[in-house]
Amino acid sequence: MLNPVVLAVCIMLGLSLMRVNVVVALTLSALIGGLSAGLSLSDTVSAFEGGLGGGATIALSYAMLGAFAVAISKSGITDLLAHAVIKRIQGQHPETLSNTIKYSVLIMIMLMALASQNVIPVHIAFIPILIPPLLSVFSKFRLDRRLVACILTFGLITPYMVLPIGFGGIFLHNILLKNLAENGLHVTASQVPQAMILPALGMVTGLLIAVFFSYRKPRDYATDIKPKNSQADSTLKPVNKRHLIVACIAIVATLSAQLYSGSMIIGALAGFVVFTFGGVIAWKETNDIFTQGVHMMAMIGFIMIAAAGFAAVMKATGGVESLVQLLSTSIGDNKPIAALLMLVIGLLVTMGIGSSFSTIPILATIYVPLAVAFGFSPMATIALVGTAAALGDAGSPASDSTLGPTSGLNVDGQHDHIWDSVVPTFLHYNLPLIVFGWIAAMTL
Repeated sequence: MLNPVVLAVCIMLGLSLMRVNVVVALTLSALIGGLSAGLSLSDTVSAFEGGLGGGATIALSYAMLGAFAVAISKSGITDLLAHAVIKRIQGQHPETLSNTIKYSVLIMIMLMALASQNVIPVHIAFIPILIPPLLSVFSKFRLDRRLVACILTFGLITPYMVLPIGFGGIFLHNILLKNLAENGLHVTASQVPQAMILPALGMVTGLLIAVFFSYRKPRDYATDIKPKNSQADSTLKPVNKRHLIVACIAIVATLSAQLYSGSMIIGALAGFVVFTFGGVIAWKETNDIFTQGVHMMAMIGFIMIAAAGFAAVMKATGGVESLVQLLSTSIGDNKPIAALLMLVIGLLVTMGIGSSFSTIPILATIYVPLAVAFGFSPMATIALVGTAAALGDAGSPASDSTLGPTSGLNVDGQHDHIWDSVVPTFLHYNLPLIVFGWIAAMTL
């Protein structure tokens, strides 16, 4: 009988590719997966509803980050950034635009995405603020938005794989290291980022392929559709210098509070408070600003909540354990095949759950003793578990690493979440991650 995890993930992906709403796809596939595993309908629904609370923290985090991102836009920083790019190319014919300017824009976007994970930990909340004003720039360059989606996803995932600060500190130390240690693997904090360097090179490889091969050709978009909430126009509104200073202080406060508390909610709240007391946001506007932030991030929050329910049903089915049991009993002592299958199982599990952070506790419990039994070194085990968890973060319809780029690139309705964000990032990042993760497992 088909494994319930494999069945549920395949159904979820199939429905998503057919453009069914991701929340609906997650819910239906979770129900089918639970029933196929022998759970009753009431038990399946109970497991799903019981897991929804696990996504509440993430949803509230994104709501707070959305409010913080709206506050940043009120300060004028994003206006300055977008206007600087637009002014640079204004009046020039597309044929005369140099590659230097085009790649400068792409590098700027990538640096912003990288910084959002470690330096200014707003995660994906910066995307709906920064990207819409730049859509006219992309159109002038005839830039393929699938390329921009790949660049954003690269910046959202790669830093937490190797840099132990910000979200990387949470992923590498608070989750990966902790779960490995709890399952009996003796490793040090310094070994974890070292073991993940080689898998991260798979992300770099995928990015280079996307930039220089897959999406280098021009792609035309309709230019008569005005993006909603676009702040990009031909003139720059006067920017209050005091507001810019307050914005810098708020960014520092957000980073400090998050690193100290380990909570995105506390970090975003600290920044929001600084904006309020600094006069960027009037007291009477706080409710409107928060409402705008919630509206901006609402769909992502609902998808993450549904993904938490999906994950709870998958745990209840025991499908992951049966997959690994099948792996351990059917391949004998074939270490290379074991490493490959462990990575593929991680891909399936993470694509269903949508979060590499949430996948580690599931995989580590099973993978650590299995890796020890196959004779993998501690460093190789780190690479296996870390890569298996990161696999699927790119390319999952329920992942914030694909939902975030879509939220900014589709404000004018010309960027499809599945075919323009999910499929491109799956092809360019998951496949190289499997290759480089396998090499790391076999060589470390």
